[in-house]
Amino acid sequence: MSSSTNQTIDMKKFLFSLIALCFFSTAAFSQNDDDEIKRSAIGIHFFFNDFKTPERIKATSLTSVLNNKQWAKIKEMSAGLTVNYMKGVTKHLDFSTSLSGSFLDYPIEGKSSFGNDNFLLEGDAMVYAKMFSDKYWVSPYLSAGVGASMYKGSYFAAFIPVGVGLQVNFYDDAFLLINSQYRTKITENASDHFFYSLGLVGNIGKPKEKKVIPPPIPIITDRDADGIVDSLDICPDSAGVASLNGCPDRDNDGIANYVDKCPDVPGIARYQGCPIPDTDMDGINDEEDSCATVAGVARYKGCPIPDKDGDGVNDEEDKCPTEPGLPENGGCPKLADYNFQADNVQFVTGAAVLTAKAKTELDKGATILLEHPTINVSIEGHTDNTGSNATNQKLSQKRAEAVKAYLVKKGIPAGRLTAVGFGASSPRSDNKTSKGKAENRRVEFKVVK
Repeated sequence: MSSSTNQTIDMKKFLFSLIALCFFSTAAFSQNDDDEIKRSAIGIHFFFNDFKTPERIKATSLTSVLNNKQWAKIKEMSAGLTVNYMKGVTKHLDFSTSLSGSFLDYPIEGKSSFGNDNFLLEGDAMVYAKMFSDKYWVSPYLSAGVGASMYKGSYFAAFIPVGVGLQVNFYDDAFLLINSQYRTKITENASDHFFYSLGLVGNIGKPKEKKVIPPPIPIITDRDADGIVDSLDICPDSAGVASLNGCPDRDNDGIANYVDKCPDVPGIARYQGCPIPDTDMDGINDEEDSCATVAGVARYKGCPIPDKDGDGVNDEEDKCPTEPGLPENGGCPKLADYNFQADNVQFVTGAAVLTAKAKTELDKGATILLEHPTINVSIEGHTDNTGSNATNQKLSQKRAEAVKAYLVKKGIPAGRLTAVGFGASSPRSDNKTSKGKAENRRVEFKVVK
């Protein structure tokens, strides 16, 4: 058996299956009797098949066809008649099955002209998606489905029709349908074409009468005796208030107990009757707390006092908030951390006169203090145990004040500097050796808060 014969048999099966499906679907939908759902209806339509326009669009483009006014004229189209059956599925969906017939020269790829006196039979099953239900006078709609065709009794094909249309309602008994479809081939022996139709569809049969069941006589009861009848009482077994449809509210927060997650503590609706939470227990509720999981203070919107330099001293107490330091230095580094060598601050023997080396080092210290205006320094003078305590005390004080005076001269405000002499009371090393005495003759610089 040839492949063309097999194809013909397959297409016949497809066409018969399509028709059977249409009738089956029609029977299935016949049970719906909603007033706004289309009753069973039969229609007749006049249509034109347009093969020329798709050919021109494929050869050039849609824009070109429109710009050059190449859309097919009526004389280039073939006319025919369609009969169809329609039935509403829902308020906005109608099912339709149609049979269309026309005499024309059907263009089949690879085949020569057949002449205009050959019969084309097309069947389709479609769904119409309407913008409005049938109670409206006018309703635009979209349509889509499947279809099959038979030409000359020997050429069978399948296609997919999609389209747009307009339904005009005549007193719910008849409908004018204006329809435009594009039918795309999905098998051989077919050609893409436009299908334009205009027709009338009329309802058949009478709408089913609805049985009117009288409403039962209501029995008025109020089981919880709260003055709200049970039919209106959401909580008919618990005495409540009218504003909550008869339900109780123990904490009087306006949220009924049955939906209140905290029925004994007044709360708000967005937290299901509970108060606004305070996850970190810092006294600032989560809605106003920018750090809801970390305890903080109100002036920082619930966040802890910041510590930008991460040295453990918060910025409000940190004299050097951008430089890691020590708590005992008010959050500032030691001056030694700035490459300042206090041991280089020396004096002429037995006097409070700075050496050249000391001045060089103090110049570095002045630069550091000018760059860090929040640092305050205590200048502490020390001596060895040579001489009397009174003499050493006086000498250490003068040396500390000499350092202070030099730094003030370099532009450091006097209020940031404190000069204190300790004499020989705080030795760093053993005064029994020359080396130890030298280490004890010193000036120390301490950052103070």
